[in-house]
Amino acid sequence: MFRVAVVGATGAVGGTMMRVLEERGFPVSELRPLASERSNGKEIDYLGKTCVVRTLTEDAFDGIDIALFSAGGDRARQFAPAAVEAGAVVVDNSSAFRMDPNVPLVVPEVNEADIEHHQGIIANPNCVAAPMVVALNPIAQVAGLERVIVSSYQSVSGTGVAAVQELLDQSRGYLAGDEPDPSVYPHPIAFNVLPHIDTFDESGYTGEERKVADEARKMLGLPDLRVSATCVRVPVLQSHSASIQIETTEKITADQVRQLLMGAPGVILQDEPSNKVYPLPRSATGNDEVFVGRIREDASHPNGIVLWFSSDNLRKGAATNAVQIAESLVQRGWL
Repeated sequence: MFRVAVVGATGAVGGTMMRVLEERGFPVSELRPLASERSNGKEIDYLGKTCVVRTLTEDAFDGIDIALFSAGGDRARQFAPAAVEAGAVVVDNSSAFRMDPNVPLVVPEVNEADIEHHQGIIANPNCVAAPMVVALNPIAQVAGLERVIVSSYQSVSGTGVAAVQELLDQSRGYLAGDEPDPSVYPHPIAFNVLPHIDTFDESGYTGEERKVADEARKMLGLPDLRVSATCVRVPVLQSHSASIQIETTEKITADQVRQLLMGAPGVILQDEPSNKVYPLPRSATGNDEVFVGRIREDASHPNGIVLWFSSDNLRKGAATNAVQIAESLVQRGWL
């Protein structure tokens, strides 16, 4: 049994981490929820018992074996080293350590073995990059990858609880003729799409788009892979989707891709468009798998494949993947 801290326990991802720990029967002897001072003393139910939220401090990790962090990059940089110093292994959901060459960036279905080389911190990937590499890795292993073009359709829960409420309030207001002004996003999100996630750099790409490209290269072990991403916020409550066009090194057919993905870990194939069967964010919500469909050969390239996926961003895109990393630490003896 293991003593587990959840940092950011009162947030959307932190709360989902605790539910996933329950659902997957992780061997927890003590659960220690940590959050900001304003949440101190709040009571959280875990397996029918009450856990009291403590304030996140550098001294809060005494005796902890595994610390699951979902509290943002600044807090991760501030408190993760203290957790490691106290003897815990940190699984961090922020972008703080993802591209550090000394920190493994892991999706267990893709590169679990990298966990063994951790130095106290393991990074949990971006909520689009994680499901994307789950879908692409089986293809890369057989046919190689030369180029990836991805357009994401990301739900508002990726921004947080306030963004979910903003979408609901704007939707009601729009239909009633009294739409409230946006506060979370720069433009209304209801009945709209925003080609803007994170900040723009001088090249015209956003930080989110850079994360998707850089993290995919690192996890797939393909540092020279050409990747271009366009990340779009859509008026969906939960679960992200993406359209992916890939160029493979060797020719592979759509049927061969279906056969690969049918048996791939963490993938559910939904690819019967003639019967209106294809991945949908509403179907993906609440599930841990990556749903893949609309697989076809790219009419514009002889070695091209096009596919579509939907995946729960709070689960496989964040909380579930973090718990899977913790499971690998325990099962493989890598703590």
